[in-house]
Amino acid sequence: MTQPSNERGQGAAADVDLPTQYRPADVEGRLYERWVSAGLFAADPARDPSRPAYSIVIPPPNVTGSLHMGHALDHSIQDALVRRRRMQGHETVWLPGMDHAGIATQNVVERKLAEEGLSRHDLGREKFVERVWQWKGESGGRILGQMRRLGDSVDWSREAFTLDEPRARAVRTIFKRLFDDGLIYRAERIINWCPRCLTALSDIEVKHENREGELVSMRYGSGDAEIVVATTRAETMLGDTAVAVHPDDERYRHLVGREVELPLTGRRIPVVADEHVDPEFGTGAVKVTPAHDPNDFEIGRRHSLPSLTVLDERGNVTAPGPFEGLDRFEARPAVVAALREQGRIVKEVRPYEHSVGHCSRCETVVEPRVSLQWFVKVEPLAKAAGDAVRDGRVAIHPPEMAAGYFEWVDNMHDWCISRQLWWGHRIPVWYGPDGEAACFGPDEEPPAGWTQDGDVLDTWFSSALWPFSTLGWPDDTPDLKRFYPTSVLVTGYDILFFWVARMMMFGLYAMDGVAPFGTIALHGMVRDEFGKKMSKSFGNVVDPLDWIDRYGADATRFTLLRGANPGGDVAVAEQWAEGSRNFCNKLWNATRFAMINGATVEGDLPSELTTVDAWILSRLHAVIAEVDAQLESYDFAKACETLYHFAWDEVCDWYVELAKVQLADDRAPATRRVLGEVLDHLLRLLHPVIPFVTEELWTALRGTPPEPASDRETIVRAAWPSADASRADGDAERLVASLQRLVTEVRRFRSDQGLKAGQKVAAELEWNGSPLAPHEEGVRALLRLTDPAEGFAATASLPVEGVTVRLDTAGAIDVAAERKRLEKDLAAARKEVDQAGRKLGNEAFMAKAPEAVVAKNRDRLAQAEADIARLETQLTALPAG
Repeated sequence: MTQPSNERGQGAAADVDLPTQYRPADVEGRLYERWVSAGLFAADPARDPSRPAYSIVIPPPNVTGSLHMGHALDHSIQDALVRRRRMQGHETVWLPGMDHAGIATQNVVERKLAEEGLSRHDLGREKFVERVWQWKGESGGRILGQMRRLGDSVDWSREAFTLDEPRARAVRTIFKRLFDDGLIYRAERIINWCPRCLTALSDIEVKHENREGELVSMRYGSGDAEIVVATTRAETMLGDTAVAVHPDDERYRHLVGREVELPLTGRRIPVVADEHVDPEFGTGAVKVTPAHDPNDFEIGRRHSLPSLTVLDERGNVTAPGPFEGLDRFEARPAVVAALREQGRIVKEVRPYEHSVGHCSRCETVVEPRVSLQWFVKVEPLAKAAGDAVRDGRVAIHPPEMAAGYFEWVDNMHDWCISRQLWWGHRIPVWYGPDGEAACFGPDEEPPAGWTQDGDVLDTWFSSALWPFSTLGWPDDTPDLKRFYPTSVLVTGYDILFFWVARMMMFGLYAMDGVAPFGTIALHGMVRDEFGKKMSKSFGNVVDPLDWIDRYGADATRFTLLRGANPGGDVAVAEQWAEGSRNFCNKLWNATRFAMINGATVEGDLPSELTTVDAWILSRLHAVIAEVDAQLESYDFAKACETLYHFAWDEVCDWYVELAKVQLADDRAPATRRVLGEVLDHLLRLLHPVIPFVTEELWTALRGTPPEPASDRETIVRAAWPSADASRADGDAERLVASLQRLVTEVRRFRSDQGLKAGQKVAAELEWNGSPLAPHEEGVRALLRLTDPAEGFAATASLPVEGVTVRLDTAGAIDVAAERKRLEKDLAAARKEVDQAGRKLGNEAFMAKAPEAVVAKNRDRLAQAEADIARLETQLTALPAG
């Protein structure tokens, strides 16, 4: 972007209260505090009921967390949606808050206690919980401040916490209802257990990773009662209570119903037939350890097998004998060695890669374990969650991801909701002195002397209530009436099956069949520029705060959203962030240019427009319609790409350069108004994506006071642009497109000859009746062409778009190189004519090919023939040499 000058007769520059350079650090914090203090993000359920409501609840980040690139993407998408709806006149609320993150938070505080030589048991439950609240008040929730850095336009007056009193009331209310409806029960079931955190885990708290281990095949029984099984966890054989084979497996039919000796234990166990067994895998026989494997647990239930627990809560062996007291990983090789001594080992495969579950909080290998826990009976709830999507009440976007949702909800197991922690919502069940058990709601008091259950609820239980508990449920509040169901849930596809499904189940249950949101908009994970998952071990993690510090929040947001295709992963790279910063600078320079040249947003647009002004307005309104459609379909990547190319290519590189000519003559007043109109609309279109720089430029362009005193004076509440179909001007667009082709072709010729972009060259233009003739001054400015002086002698002649451009490039043009380039292009064009011509002359092709394919080949032929004519003329025009 060049700064304006007076060389073409421009008037004196206007005073501009806008620095020469954009420095995000000077703008972002100041603007954000101004927005918040002015209440621009606050929603009022009683304000103008005729305005449509638009609500989003933020996926609550963990109180222990800090902003990472996944958060930055998620929040940028939500903020873009909310800002646009706010500009469209909706009563908009984006509700912030945090999750108490049971295990993660308890671990943080326990580590701090360990530094003091203490454990939570030294403090006791009450004092420990007080200590966690103290930590939360002093150190927790720093991510909320980081959200401000990113520009989140959330309603801070509604900030919620999954463990605060209103949410506690909601949790006890829904637990009581589910309990009374028989949908919550207590039972011994196999669950994920962390031997370090000493608690049950939900599926989402277990991350599975491939690890190298050992697959050991061992022989049970002897003689005709011999059978071989394989395992990666040899220590669990101490708890085997059966061997299972497929009922149709002829190899073992004679053993079904008989007993075989279980080595090392002195016990005999039955051989059972179960269809779960895959006869094609391994030996077709599997050991059954109901207390330590989820599949074995189900086999055990079907065959009424005993369940023997041989590992305690810390993963130590409890089975009597030589292995008692050993850690599971110590017992594993010891058991294998003992079996080897008895000649029971048939085969050992190592390394053997297999999937191993780890606690997502402490990386400890998870142990499947039978335990007395609380569960939600999910079958009716999951069916309702599936039906809501199937019948169209809830749309999943992109639609192809609905299949994975159905796969999950249609096959969901009962949900283990109890955790053996102290930080969290306590199970609202009390036990009496004579073994009685009862659930008490938030307004009920248990009898004196009764003892409350010691477990707390899974964190996902309270966050499943988030879309309605944050709006005041179980009370029928104005917020709940106005903003439920929420409009859209934006989240990563990785938690579709966990958090999203649970919100659907509880929302439909608690809110009389009304789903918690109308649309589920899914995005992918943020990856590095090579598509690789970000990981500390890979050394490719990018801190969004680092980018915000160096390039600004707008550049960080634009980089993420420009890659955000619906449901797809987003690759990011530092050079792309630099490019986004340059884009913000480009907008800054364009707006400064407009202000210096007196651009205005006041008054009606001129009734008489130049072709160039008509063209840019036509393109502007086409872009408004295009971006609207893209944002409605959550295609932020396409919307950003559309806006980027319109702003950089069409507005800055073409319109501003062509406008400089018009600003120097009697067309200036009209062009100033059009230039102001284009930038005003462009900045509003970009505001949801890059809010800070657009606010600074928009208010400067309008000359508004530094403090917003009304909706009109801040882009936050400015009206979203509407496409005006009457502005479409095909003739202007075709003429400017022809002008662009002319300029581009001559620029390419100059570049091929090694001429610098700013180097001026004398030229003679022969218009030959071309409609481009009135734009000679603009063409010369764009191409750095000077008027021919006396004695002008052309050394090259280019016929382009019906115009003949004669250039004096003496001493600058490499005739041989230009001839070589043209001949290469000519050969390619002739080859294209030959290929397209042969297809169109082939009767079989013409008979079978769709009309669209035939038309495409005809277009190829016509374009290639035109290229041949142009290139031959250019070759003829080259000087000898």
